[in-house]
Amino acid sequence: MIELLRKRRSIRKFQEKSIDKEKIEILKEAALRAPTSRNIMPWEFIFITDKVRLKKLSEAKQHGSAFVAGAPLAVVVCADTTKSDVWVEDCSIASIVLQMAGLEMELGSCWAQIRNRKHNETESAEEYIQNLLGIPEHFAVESIIALGYPDEEKEPVPYSALPLDKIHTEEF
Repeated sequence: MIELLRKRRSIRKFQEKSIDKEKIEILKEAALRAPTSRNIMPWEFIFITDKVRLKKLSEAKQHGSAFVAGAPLAVVVCADTTKSDVWVEDCSIASIVLQMAGLEMELGSCWAQIRNRKHNETESAEEYIQNLLGIPEHFAVESIIALGYPDEEKEPVPYSALPLDKIHTEEF
């Protein structure tokens, strides 16, 4: 796991190459194995490979989602907010599990934050995606995880650049 964490970087440029169905099935399994509070599993996942939908998803917010259009796969991570009061945490855990499972299969990924972001002056990014994908009103959209074969290389962050002053022992 530490080796995956060492090489994980946000990848926003993807090769024009579809992801094998077997890898997509593994990503689905990984998402469903993500831990949740009290094992309530409020999350649900929408796997999208259709280029038209990917393009529309890339327009979900004003800044920071354009890269989704170039990905061969995007996973919309959402949750039934009536099931759990910690759905944000559960969806966040599932989002990173998807990214790490993808990395293990040599897929790059990047998280597009949706919750608390705007699509435009009158509509939130969440409302835009709910309308686009037919997501029920009592579901909240946490993120879009774009995945694909990287078309950019990023060096791992060296250990010496880690903010070690953020680590405390015994007390703050």
